[in-house]
Amino acid sequence: VQLVESGGGLVQAGDSLRLSCAASGRTFNRNTLGWFRQAPGKEREFVASISWSGSATNGVDSVKGRFTISRDNAKNTVFLQMNSLKPEDTAVYCCAAKLNGPYGPWTYWGQGTQVTVSS
Repeated sequence: VQLVESGGGLVQAGDSLRLSCAASGRTFNRNTLGWFRQAPGKEREFVASISWSGSATNGVDSVKGRFTISRDNAKNTVFLQMNSLKPEDTAVYCCAAKLNGPYGPWTYWGQGTQVTVSS
């Protein structure tokens, strides 16, 4: 099983990015998927998750109203639309998938994609 993120990069404050995470090796149509981020010297933060039916759960307050999680079950892919980016959003963004129900642990992790926001 692999989760591969893409879409990161260097942008300016106020710009937008759309991250993608493509899963392979198994189908995650019935699984909760999510996004996390980790900035240098900081602990990993939960950004958002989305259930198999499309119900989203937000994580850190700082991204509410700016970041939107979505999924395409036909493509086995989860997305993170990030608008109005701020320098404090700079981090490595990783996607993850739960194997055993919405209340189970995050079982699979991607390697991450770097997002850098300049002021």
